[in-house]
Amino acid sequence: MLSVKQDLLAALADALEQLIPGAGAKAAFESPKVAAHGDFACTAAMQLAKPLKQNPRQTAEVLRDLLLASASYQRWVAAIEIAGPGFINIRLKPEAKQQIVLAVLQAGTQFGYQAPRDARVLVEFVSANPTGPLHVGHGRQAALGDAICNLFATQGWQVYREFYYNDAGVQIATLANSTHLRAKGFKPGDAEWPEAAYNGEYIQDIANDFLAGKTVTSDDRAFTASGDIDDLDSIRQFAVAYLRHEQDLDLKAFQVHFDNYYLESSLYTSGKVAAAVQKLQDAGKTYEQDGALWLRSTDYGDDKDRVMKKGDGSFTYFVPDVAYHITKWERGFTKVINIQGTDHHGTIARVRAGLQAAGVGIPAGYPDYVLHTMVRVVKGGEEVKISKRAGSYVTLRDLIEWTSTDAVRFFLLSRKPDTEYTFDVDLAVAKNNDNPVYYVQYAHARICSVLAAWGGDAATLAGADLSPLDSPAAQTLMLALAKYPDMLTAAAQDNAPHDVTFYLRDLAATYHSYYDAERILVDDEAVKRARLALIAATAQVLHNGLAVLGVSAPTRM
Repeated sequence: MLSVKQDLLAALADALEQLIPGAGAKAAFESPKVAAHGDFACTAAMQLAKPLKQNPRQTAEVLRDLLLASASYQRWVAAIEIAGPGFINIRLKPEAKQQIVLAVLQAGTQFGYQAPRDARVLVEFVSANPTGPLHVGHGRQAALGDAICNLFATQGWQVYREFYYNDAGVQIATLANSTHLRAKGFKPGDAEWPEAAYNGEYIQDIANDFLAGKTVTSDDRAFTASGDIDDLDSIRQFAVAYLRHEQDLDLKAFQVHFDNYYLESSLYTSGKVAAAVQKLQDAGKTYEQDGALWLRSTDYGDDKDRVMKKGDGSFTYFVPDVAYHITKWERGFTKVINIQGTDHHGTIARVRAGLQAAGVGIPAGYPDYVLHTMVRVVKGGEEVKISKRAGSYVTLRDLIEWTSTDAVRFFLLSRKPDTEYTFDVDLAVAKNNDNPVYYVQYAHARICSVLAAWGGDAATLAGADLSPLDSPAAQTLMLALAKYPDMLTAAAQDNAPHDVTFYLRDLAATYHSYYDAERILVDDEAVKRARLALIAATAQVLHNGLAVLGVSAPTRM
């Protein structure tokens, strides 16, 4: 049906060109607001009526006649109807819709994928400082970033995943001090315990392993503890490596991987921060006032100029961000997406201003941002606010252990990133239709059970005669399958993996309705094989969509 749609669009473009030269470039179909009105809708007549000095219905009638005269419309279209002020509704023949089944079965796991393109995208996500366990917000970010990467991969992009973290600074010093105090036997509540220290039980775990002289290894570093209770530098390095290892365990459990870990400290040691500041000064975009160095960020739409270097000589936090994004550009990533919490909203204008002011050729609007809200967790009807292990928040590991990786991923992707979300633990483990991930996975498993009961070779279904698939229920399911590629393209363009969850829920509902309407394993061999081909294609699309989300497609439940 995808090739059918392209044929019909090409014929529409030719017809529009006959009406007004140049109009063919705007050939497009829409989905009718009411399914009963047709399979495709076209509003071109209402757009062309004025330049043609006709009323829209008159233009629509002329356009309809041109379309009906084309070979593509004669082959694939059952009827073209004019409605309202000039809407054109197109009804496809059953055989046009049946083409999608063959397309899915032939493409398999690659159905919905576009051809590879010479384009690279870097997606930065999670980027948690190694000062504690990953919290639920990090989980939302991991799910978002990974799914967005998968979406871009379906569109032919070369995708690169990056994790950026601060391995120095005040927070790391606090981590080292907290671990040092625990190693000395102090704990939260003691008079010696600072208010700013980290209180979670994981700090005691780090201290114990440090004193035992253990070695920890993470994806980007390894370190052996000296065991010397007064060796604060060793404590700091061991604590960072320990927590990076813990983060790696969580991310692996969440089935997320990264191509690179980028250290904030490297921006200073390599001179990239100093070089970025020099570029801004050379461009005349800085000035000194009140003992500080300022960026003229108002020249680029910011609401006020921003301090770059404070009176004590330290840089404000957006300066290394500017240097970091210059490195992204210099590494050849002209498309960059940052997944961050909404608390980073204020940094967008100043980072973009710094990149523009640096004069290195970076376009306005670079990088793209996807901002997400935090997540409330409800269990047993009550909000869960703390984890014993973390001391002050629910961890990603808690959520996975309470439910499953599949449930956490699907649930955290089921709403727009910038909307508030409540994760209902009880719903996530429920085995009923109210649980969205169970509902979608059950549709896939249900199909697999039918195919298993049939017992034939599924590979042979690609050659089935599909003409028996002419019922309303079958045609509705085929139309749902045909929407998948365009849905992926739109979701990638909008950085919107929630669109995939919506689509999968709708497809599962359409399949369940089809299953209730028609028996699959009937006596008539031709009808049976056609229906088996249809549900096999449906299983494939469910599998593919779940894979984009990083969710499994079980064959039995």
